[in-house]
Amino acid sequence: MKIISIILILISAFLSIKHGWDAFQPSNVEQTKMMTELGISKMVMPYFGVFSVILGLMLFFPQTFFISNVLNAITIVLIMALSLNAGNYKIALMEIPFLAMPLILIWLKYPFEFFK
Repeated sequence: MKIISIILILISAFLSIKHGWDAFQPSNVEQTKMMTELGISKMVMPYFGVFSVILGLMLFFPQTFFISNVLNAITIVLIMALSLNAGNYKIALMEIPFLAMPLILIWLKYPFEFFK
């Protein structure tokens, strides 16, 4: 169970940091189009980027592990809600596995004994 938890933490942290970093340099035209579709302006993107990077780093500390997963789940639900509001069901459905990840991490608990 601990190995699964560690792998999920690493994947979740990597994705959060990667998406946060990508928010600062939206080189992908599709990403910019998708965010515009969801009603998120280009000016707000750096704030989402900082938030995402912080959430990814918070996963590694036992004191912030739970709140990081909760905020990550809330962010994913927000993206799903914005997608459904924009009529883009494909994005909302694609986010379901990513919503499961922080919830599973909460259930598995913080795996690093030596940091507790």
